[in-house]
Amino acid sequence: MAASQIVNLLRGSVRLVVTGAFPERFLNLCAQRGTAFWAVEWPDRNTLRLTVAWKDRKGLEELAQRTGCEIGEEKKDGVPPFLLRFRKRYAFLTGLALAILAVCILNRFVLVVDVEGNEQVSTQAILTELRRQGLRPGVYGPSLALKDISNEALLHLEDLSWMAVNLRGIRAQVVVRERIHKPELVDETVMGDIVAEAPGIITHLEAWSGDAAVEEGATVLPGDVLIRGSIQMDPPQWSEEPTLWMPVRAMGKAEGRTWRTLTAAIPLTAQVKEPTGEEVHRWSVTILGERKEFFQKGGIPFERYDKITKIWNLILSGDMVLPFSLAQETYRAYETAQVPVDPDAARTMLEQRLLLKLQQLLGDTGQEVSHSFSAGEQDGMLVVTLNAECKEELGRFIPSSEQATP
Repeated sequence: MAASQIVNLLRGSVRLVVTGAFPERFLNLCAQRGTAFWAVEWPDRNTLRLTVAWKDRKGLEELAQRTGCEIGEEKKDGVPPFLLRFRKRYAFLTGLALAILAVCILNRFVLVVDVEGNEQVSTQAILTELRRQGLRPGVYGPSLALKDISNEALLHLEDLSWMAVNLRGIRAQVVVRERIHKPELVDETVMGDIVAEAPGIITHLEAWSGDAAVEEGATVLPGDVLIRGSIQMDPPQWSEEPTLWMPVRAMGKAEGRTWRTLTAAIPLTAQVKEPTGEEVHRWSVTILGERKEFFQKGGIPFERYDKITKIWNLILSGDMVLPFSLAQETYRAYETAQVPVDPDAARTMLEQRLLLKLQQLLGDTGQEVSHSFSAGEQDGMLVVTLNAECKEELGRFIPSSEQATP
């Protein structure tokens, strides 16, 4: 669309039909008056079509009478004629004015804060610190010192190395980079031994620093030394000098087979909820982080109840969630009753929990070789026992200072 077309659309225009004996005299009077006109057509010598601006339409009847012509309107275009249709619809005009005003004003406020680039540091932790520094939904954007906010937030978020805050209309874009921590170094000046952490059979032993105290295939108990924190220094052959021992920090790998036993129990009866059918609804609206409740009449009238919350957010295109939401909280009353537990389902649940606990104990360095379960009832409880054969790292470094402590 050309620039002239856009201007005509905004200021409005009227297509006129002028008929009479001398329509050309009407054109001359329009030119003398300064009335702009365009798109002139002559269907015949007594008929004239032309387009004039909306603001120049008034007063043309007088010119037509002076030239003995008549004027008729053929078409109206542009914004002014369109708005004129609603001149008696005050509610519509008021709403339109408020909408335009809201767009002009709200565009200066921050309504959405997005965080990008974080993996280890939670988004909520970053948003909480930014709120402490003054960046939150509802704040006036031009008043923010974005560089100062970024620097102050970095001082309190030690796991971040860089942060930038950019304003994009109603959206504050927070881009962060997480700190890369240096690896933990082994202090080789601290002497000590590697001892067994659990009972087992040694299957593989590597002494990187120090001397092996046991052989592969040996059975060890917790506290037995696996790799000594010393190196034997033999004297020269045929020498009468004594054998010397140089203290070092014991380092190495000691893998072994272990057998672990874990137990879990659960009651054979449980309390369940039985809804009574009574419920209460509460409504609230949240605007720019401020929550307002409606129709509140005291506390919840039930002793036992479930709370169900439904939230409707205002979302723009692109999944941008604005800080305006409507929430409904439903409180449903219930009573409790004792019912028997399904033994098979309870046993399956306990077995899964025991396997998860075993994986947590083994960590990343160990693995399960085989396992078996046994179950039984005792004092109204279902007791499940896990017996597992595992392969794991048995060694644990003990500094010499701790060994000497009684």
